[in-house]
Amino acid sequence: MLFIVAGILLFSGLDKIEVNIMEARNFISAREMVVNKEFLLTTLNNEPRYQKPPLPTWMTALSGSIFKFDSLYGMRLPVVAITFLLLFAFFYFTKLIGLNPDHSFNTSLVLITSFFIFFAGRDNNWDMYTHSFMMISIFFMWKFLSEDLHEVRNCVLSGLFLGLSFLCKGPVSLYVLMLPFILSYAIVYHFSFRKKILLLLGIFAVGLAIGSSWYIYVFLKDPVNFRIITGKETSNWTSYELKPFYYYWNFFIQTGLWTIPSVTSLIYPYLRKRVDNPKEYRFAVLWTLFSVLSLSIVPEKKARYLLPVLIPLALTTGFYIEYLIKEFNKNMGRKETIWTVFNFGILILVGFAYPAIVIYLLKDGIKDFLILFISSTLIMYLLSWLMIRGFLQRNFRKVFYSSVGIFMIIVISIIPMRSHLYTNPGFAPAREVQSFEKRYNIKSYAIQEIAPEIIWNLGKPVIMLKKKDDNLILPYENRFGLVAAAGDSSVIRDLRINFKIEKKYLIDMNYDLKNKDRLKKDYYILTKY
Repeated sequence: MLFIVAGILLFSGLDKIEVNIMEARNFISAREMVVNKEFLLTTLNNEPRYQKPPLPTWMTALSGSIFKFDSLYGMRLPVVAITFLLLFAFFYFTKLIGLNPDHSFNTSLVLITSFFIFFAGRDNNWDMYTHSFMMISIFFMWKFLSEDLHEVRNCVLSGLFLGLSFLCKGPVSLYVLMLPFILSYAIVYHFSFRKKILLLLGIFAVGLAIGSSWYIYVFLKDPVNFRIITGKETSNWTSYELKPFYYYWNFFIQTGLWTIPSVTSLIYPYLRKRVDNPKEYRFAVLWTLFSVLSLSIVPEKKARYLLPVLIPLALTTGFYIEYLIKEFNKNMGRKETIWTVFNFGILILVGFAYPAIVIYLLKDGIKDFLILFISSTLIMYLLSWLMIRGFLQRNFRKVFYSSVGIFMIIVISIIPMRSHLYTNPGFAPAREVQSFEKRYNIKSYAIQEIAPEIIWNLGKPVIMLKKKDDNLILPYENRFGLVAAAGDSSVIRDLRINFKIEKKYLIDMNYDLKNKDRLKKDYYILTKY
């Protein structure tokens, strides 16, 4: 059942969402790996790019080779696979710490239906890979800390997956997931560091040996670019995207469907005497809070960095869901009942308002999705009615599963309809540049940095023109294409002396009217007089 639910959520409309900047970087690097037959010295637009380790890009390159690089569905399959890995590692971890199968199943449903987990599970960048491998490392770390059998085997396996996590995004997950896990475990379960310390250090030694192997290789092969790139990346931690310490304190919003239940689950004095596994609940709360704290300490902050926090938060929320399933049909207090109805009653309103919302958003476009719209509306009404019956019968299990069902229907129906929400009538893909190149038998160049989304859509690297003594070094051809900033005539003004310049096309990769300038470029053809 868990596989079916996750499959519906992750595979539905997998190729219907536009490629974002992080995905584009990964896709471009994967494509260039295969084209250039260089799998270790990673590039972006044929320029060195060592900001991220290559394991996710290797997997993407393999998928691209099998399914072709123009198949967006195929390019996203690796991140779907790695999300399944996270989900089932999490499921078996919850069973390992002592939760019963129903509790583990329900908690895993919370994880996969948490908005940011679901979103990242369809977005092929580096984040999901590093945290998925770290979750497996934590699984074997728990076995090592809590069992005396097979200690060496558990150490090696924990270290192996720790190293694979390093090969996805460096020490990020070690810092945000593993170290808070160890600290929480030490506080709650009081394991003997003296007895375990040597093997514990062995885990980190194995992980660091595997994880640092690529960095060492690149440093030896391309030391100049490696120093420049790593120096810039390191400086970003304290000089880029700086946010206040409390920036992440609304982390529970990233769960979407479970926003209010997750907040409730973190009220430790309220829930600690109501759960069947108070020790494990305390551990989950500490793990969540330490993860948020570790992120808050780092000056550089972005919303997507919260992804790993949602893993222990799902574990914490699962205790609250389990409590409601067991106690809602008994003499639960009036205030608790009202709070629970409020938490999940919002979804009932969403279910009944669903057709009006869709009609408002799509307007005339609804006629293209009539069958999908009618069927999804009927299912929405059925699930909303089941939630009401669940409340009336004091059967929270019915309420919970209906909530999951509503989320699934929204995903299945809204994603295919989403293409009609693109409101930019001037959308013009970069791939059209290739048609001009074929028609005029020319090469194309660029004189400014180009957004990764444009390079990916174009289908090949764009040669960047260099400058020498503030003078542009021009191509030797008599005729060539030039990609320049949209609407910036000053860029090509000086070239008019020696070239006939014709503006042929406006690249506009904005899917809506937000109109980001970086996604717009003018395309010229220059011919020498």
